[in-house]
Amino acid sequence: MSAPAATPFSSVTRLSKNVVRVLGQNPSKFTLQGTNTYLVGESNPFILVDTGQGYDSYIPLLEEALNSSNTNRDAAEVNEIILTHKHHDHIGGLPSVLALLRRRWVDSHPGAGLPFPAPKIHKLPLVTPQLTSMIGCLSPDLYTPSPSGEAVHDIYEGQTFAVTPGGSPELALEVIHTPGHTDDSLCLHFPADRALFTADTVLGQSSTVFEDLGLYMASLRKLTAFNHGEGGAERKYDTLYPGHGPTVPHDHVEMYLRHRVDRENQVLEAIAGEPKSGDSWTTWTLVQKIYASYPQELWEPAAVSVDQHLKKLRAEGRVAKLGGEERHTQWKLAT
Repeated sequence: MSAPAATPFSSVTRLSKNVVRVLGQNPSKFTLQGTNTYLVGESNPFILVDTGQGYDSYIPLLEEALNSSNTNRDAAEVNEIILTHKHHDHIGGLPSVLALLRRRWVDSHPGAGLPFPAPKIHKLPLVTPQLTSMIGCLSPDLYTPSPSGEAVHDIYEGQTFAVTPGGSPELALEVIHTPGHTDDSLCLHFPADRALFTADTVLGQSSTVFEDLGLYMASLRKLTAFNHGEGGAERKYDTLYPGHGPTVPHDHVEMYLRHRVDRENQVLEAIAGEPKSGDSWTTWTLVQKIYASYPQELWEPAAVSVDQHLKKLRAEGRVAKLGGEERHTQWKLAT
């Protein structure tokens, strides 16, 4: 991700009666104000969406959110942890979060000998070295394993998680697999708030990066179709709870898609024209033309985006590779 200076907001913010946002305390030009984590539920046990990057300064803030929301210290405080994707700023805080939850349970039940009601950890299937290493260092009593004995419970498209107090489909999070930013990226629909947790698929400011542009644009179209349904049905979500940045209206999904379509058309229009004398169309010459009015320090991240567009267009048979490697590959329109 890259962005202009992020507008500051509070480290702990109640967004609704069901959702509290807790900032991961890791602001940067890539993470904006920091990673947004979300405590979901009107009363405990809560669902925690993402765990931040692992900064010590995050833990007192999560504890503050738990203290202000907890209604029953005799019940588990967090029973489900949902990791939206593999990136370290979303999963890195898992060990310290689990340690906090166990400490709070022990402190509130001194001498009782009650077993810690360890939460379940959920994520779309994708093995990564960081997560494997992190899980391998965890004490087994910090989490509730899957039926097969694994630390992380695989989740799937359409799965729902009941939100306390349960009993209504509106009080549930529904998983929507949205690959593109990463293969394992997901969004969560929350009807009770008419909201969509978008993680890094759609941000509250600026634009996101992606591993696979074709999959990413397909995911944006999927979210748009999901929201509008068929036959002019009422929208399913009005608000986005992103992985970085402030909450934003639903139309940011469509805005992201339009931006990518516009950039794709710019690439095609440029290749259709004549390059400067002696040049050919490469990633760099395309960047110099399309981003001519932008500061040159933005050209490197822009080149990553142009590379992704060229890869997608080639896979679709719309541009052809003439020769060369990496940023010096020469391109033309496919015939």
